[in-house]
Amino acid sequence: MTFKPQIKIPATYMRGGTSKGVFFKLSDLPMAAQVAGDVRDALLLRIIGSPDPYGKQTDGMGGATSSTSKTVILDKSEQPGHDVDYLFGQVSIDKPFVDWSGNCGNLTAAVGAFAIENGLVSSDKVPQNGIATVKIWQKNISKTIIAKVPMHEGQVQETGDFILDGVAFPAAEVEVSFVAPVEPTEPLFPTGNVVDTLNVPDVGEFEVTMINAGIPTVFVNAADVQCHGAELQGEVNSVAEKLAMFETIRAYGALRMGLINRIEDAETRQHTPKIAFVSPPKQYVSSSGRVVEESDIDLNVRALSMGQLHHAMMGTAAVAIASAAAIEGTLVNQLIKKDDVGSVVFGHPSGTLKVGALATKLDDNWFIEHVTMSRSARVLMEGHVRVPQDD
Repeated sequence: MTFKPQIKIPATYMRGGTSKGVFFKLSDLPMAAQVAGDVRDALLLRIIGSPDPYGKQTDGMGGATSSTSKTVILDKSEQPGHDVDYLFGQVSIDKPFVDWSGNCGNLTAAVGAFAIENGLVSSDKVPQNGIATVKIWQKNISKTIIAKVPMHEGQVQETGDFILDGVAFPAAEVEVSFVAPVEPTEPLFPTGNVVDTLNVPDVGEFEVTMINAGIPTVFVNAADVQCHGAELQGEVNSVAEKLAMFETIRAYGALRMGLINRIEDAETRQHTPKIAFVSPPKQYVSSSGRVVEESDIDLNVRALSMGQLHHAMMGTAAVAIASAAAIEGTLVNQLIKKDDVGSVVFGHPSGTLKVGALATKLDDNWFIEHVTMSRSARVLMEGHVRVPQDD
């Protein structure tokens, strides 16, 4: 029996924020995978090494966590006034599907650099030295993101002294702004309320804030889900009953937010919404061993992604946190004991993160003008991925 040789596809493996993913130019993909559909999904699944019943993604580029099981497809933008179209695919580890329902805020930090180095940004917009402002059209959610990429002698500057908790080594700072993450015509709060009571059969009733900003997110108080609020990954991910509880709350939140029509549909929409639990500031030791003092932060937030507690914080969830913090009455806002809620520092398992949001009220509706945070990014490897061909 003979087997076909593997195919080679140009690709770049990049870190963006606290995530890693495989980046592609749309035109470099095989023709059949240049359009959305089963062929593209099957290709990306095989590249990442999914589905893997062992949960390791050993036979692919994935790292067996939600933060490292990601793909990005970029192309020159078809959106007026934008430089690059950014499409993100969250690849399931143990199931055969790619979730296209949301953005990855962390990998957004790497989009500008990839776009510049691969000729997707007009040369007249890229200075020899200084800051290149790259306007990104996020195709999953149809939103604008602006990345400010440092340049040095005509090349993207990747090295620097910016420290991002959750990343072991310093790098160059990339400022990312999420412009109008929710349009004025779209509901920031799907139910119209900043706080709702969510009834979850066989689990209980919970006060929640459900918000569509950055990524649909369900916030719940840590104490209501039997958490102290300063958990590290092992304290949650090792307890199957707790993970099942969070997934059930997330599923009913998705239903209440109108993201799914049947509770069963949550199984094939793992990327969104996110679920996060919040608590007042308290001292804890981060996963790196650093002591985070109560005075260092405005609140603690822990979020789950793809069924597991995240090791740091998803960039898109940070947008939701900043937005909820800036709006009076949300569960997030209620925990902040200072007057200026336009900028907050929250604690997460790997350390802290500062985010800022500008929120305004139009009539009786809240509108987020922009959310800004700093991340970093760098190329880890570039060349080709090799993929077995189907017989």
